[in-house]
Amino acid sequence: MKRKGFVTSIALLTLVLVAGFVRTASVSAHEGRNGQLNLQKDCTGYTGNVGGHCTITLSHFGKIPAGSHINYDQAAGVPTGLLDSNIVLDAGAGNRAFGRCTVDFSTELGLCTLFDGTGLLAGFTARVDVSHLGGSLWAWNGTYSFNPLPPR
Repeated sequence: MKRKGFVTSIALLTLVLVAGFVRTASVSAHEGRNGQLNLQKDCTGYTGNVGGHCTITLSHFGKIPAGSHINYDQAAGVPTGLLDSNIVLDAGAGNRAFGRCTVDFSTELGLCTLFDGTGLLAGFTARVDVSHLGGSLWAWNGTYSFNPLPPR
């Protein structure tokens, strides 16, 4: 009878150790998530006013699909010739990233940084160079990463 209890204890201990290993392995797999971020946005409807937005038309990153919006909460032109605004990148279904963009309209170049998010974009960070492609089209090219979040 004692032997059966010992075997059961060993079996339970083995299950606990395996479960701990699987959890550690899955957390480690998320730690190295990073890569290139290349987006194209159309700002046809953007007037430079508070609350304006541009629409992602081309994305090579599945968590930010075409149709996502970049919403600006400050008006363009303050200071003169610049867009310097907080942004919310809304990828739909509660998946959002938060950051800031500065674009110099005289050079048609800028920089956007994203520093966290919600949903599938939780732990997301990015740094992208902004460039004008012509007409109402702009490119975002840079890098992204996901930082592991603590258990909740």
